[in-house]
Amino acid sequence: MEDETLQGETERAEVETRAAPEGGRRLSVSEFLCHCCYDIMVNPTTLNCGHSFCRHCLALWWVSSKKNECPECREKWEGFPKVNILFRDVIEKLFSDAIEQRKEDILQNSDVARSLATFQKYGNDQMPTVRNTGRINPQGGGFFSGVLTALTCVAVVLLGYHWSSREFEEDHLVHKPVAKWTAKEVIIWLEQLGPWASHYKERFLLEKANGRLLLTLTEEDFTKEPFSIENSNHRKAIMAELERVKALGVKPPQNLWEYKAVNPGKSLFLLYALKSSPRLSMLYLYLFDYTEAFLPFIHTICPTQDMYEDAVTKLIDLQDPSWKQWREFIVKYLFLPYQLIAEFAWDWLDVHYWTSRFIIVNAMLLSVLELFSFWRLWSRRELKTVPHRMWRHFWKALTQGLFVAIFWPFIPQFVCNCLFYWALYFNPITNIDQVVKEVRRPET
Repeated sequence: MEDETLQGETERAEVETRAAPEGGRRLSVSEFLCHCCYDIMVNPTTLNCGHSFCRHCLALWWVSSKKNECPECREKWEGFPKVNILFRDVIEKLFSDAIEQRKEDILQNSDVARSLATFQKYGNDQMPTVRNTGRINPQGGGFFSGVLTALTCVAVVLLGYHWSSREFEEDHLVHKPVAKWTAKEVIIWLEQLGPWASHYKERFLLEKANGRLLLTLTEEDFTKEPFSIENSNHRKAIMAELERVKALGVKPPQNLWEYKAVNPGKSLFLLYALKSSPRLSMLYLYLFDYTEAFLPFIHTICPTQDMYEDAVTKLIDLQDPSWKQWREFIVKYLFLPYQLIAEFAWDWLDVHYWTSRFIIVNAMLLSVLELFSFWRLWSRRELKTVPHRMWRHFWKALTQGLFVAIFWPFIPQFVCNCLFYWALYFNPITNIDQVVKEVRRPET
């Protein structure tokens, strides 16, 4: 027995000698013990002061104290502590059985696992500041930066195209009284009713129908020469839109840009509110903008039967939603609010080709971010804090809305336009970055 003990100590001494730096001293057994748990260290982490601890012991200490200091001597450490690789290799050679047993015990402890994940997340958050002073990682980051740059260029080109084509300035019909419309402007109004209305524009041009004449026309006139609109559904659609024009005195908004021209403040509010608080925003539309905004929204995302193929015509004469529509809407409203926005944008692809695609992509990214948020709450066992978080979010949205409402008259229109187009075209790009960061989180 004594010979075996002596042989074991000799082998251990040889390992210690090989593990020690050249010309350095051999390590004693006490130096393999953690200063917190006084057991063999797992993933030893050495601080600036020279004290070494198990990685999970240091994480538990940091989570409980929230201090960047040594648990032994209270000296503050700089940067983010990393595993001492050389020390770890020595311990794993000397105490392989004990290390394997301790690793199994650690994996079974949920508190340790959460502390390690939180500690590592803190370290990942510190990495950008460290990397700025060092070399840049050529893998992954360069490719991702290139993708973001390309998407930003696409958004800039798209925004420049809209401005250069003066597409927004053609919306002056939403401000110009119908009695002052020219024959060409009547054709613009007719074409925007849908692709089917283009078949009748030549007849309106031959008659040189301007705004004054348009106001005098009846459904019976449309059945006679020179209009001769034989399709009864087309006549009803034209008359329904004409009644709206007569009631408003101007052309009602029928797409995003016209709605923005008529309601610049509301369009900016909805764009940001639907991003940060989709459920509260839809509740606001139901309570305060039922006819003009909520009815077209719910009939688009929860349709019954489509009499017409285009998105504009089917929103002319809307009735209250049926119970079937309400059931479908409430389920999506509670669990997939951003899908409602994506479905609404999808229905307008023919009218807003690129803009609808930006909105759909952004809705998908926001859905992913929301799922990550709920997953984080569930994994941390913080679901009971959801009511408190919801109330805090509601109060924050309310105060921000009141603040914007008070100072809205003093905000320059140019600033509002910049904020509008930033939220519309650049938010999807920034949300891609957020999704990538969430995926790279250790706890995810």
